[in-house]
This record gives sequence, C-alpha cells and structure tokens, in this order.
Amino acid sequence: DLEALGERTIHLDCDVIQADGGTRTASITGAYVALVDAARHLLRAGAITQDPIHGQVASVSVGIYKGTPVLDLDYAEDSEAETDMNVVMNEAGAFVEIQGTAEGHPFRMDELMAMLELARKGIARLVEVQREALAAG
Repeated sequence: DLEALGERTIHLDCDVIQADGGTRTASITGAYVALVDAARHLLRAGAITQDPIHGQVASVSVGIYKGTPVLDLDYAEDSEAETDMNVVMNEAGAFVEIQGTAEGHPFRMDELMAMLELARKGIARLVEVQREALAAG
C-alpha cells in the first residue's frame, strides 16, 4: 500500500551470497522478508501509522531436466535443462509471475502443469519459512 508508506522509497538490493542457481528467485523471496522488516521498523519508529504490506510473495525456479520436472534447479541442472521457468506466487497460491523458456525442445501442457504444481508446493514451503524468519525477528 503505497499510500500507507507515504512519500518514502524503500530500496531493496539483493546479493545472493551462496548460490547454485536460482538467484533471481532467491532474491525475490528474500526481498519480501527484508521489505516486511523495513516496514516494521518504520512502524516502530512512528514514521508510518499503518502497515503497508498486504500480502506475501515468494518465488522458485522449476524446469524439465533429463525429461523430469525438477524444483529449484541447481547450476548443473539449469545449464542443461530442457525447460527453465521462474514462478512467483502469493501466500494464497495465486500467480504473480510465470516466466518460462523451452531451451532444448518445446514443452507440453502436462509438463507445464507438473512444473507449476512443483512450484506451488515449493512456494508454499518458502512462505512458511518466510513466516518463521519474520516471527524469529
């Protein structure tokens, strides 16, 4: 909610320190936690009066590697994947973004659905991890 934030800009700069693929999706998932942390700081400091965050997002990579749908591709899988896809969803399981590319050959509808189901399950787990991290302070 940009109105609740007022005339402020929150700049999120993500450096993925340890990565073996999926840096874009890791940045999105981590940036959400950083954004909530920044909003909570502004609330505690009295700089804003209402929470500007109205939802949760997380992201994961999926792909087809050697004919098999794979969640959270590592570098080796990503570099040889027949299909590579990044998926962003909210906490309710609705899609924010789907970006996919057929690298080796076009992918079929059943492969797409299998990748999206893997992404849904992976993101559901990431949403839990985000909540745990934010609860821990």
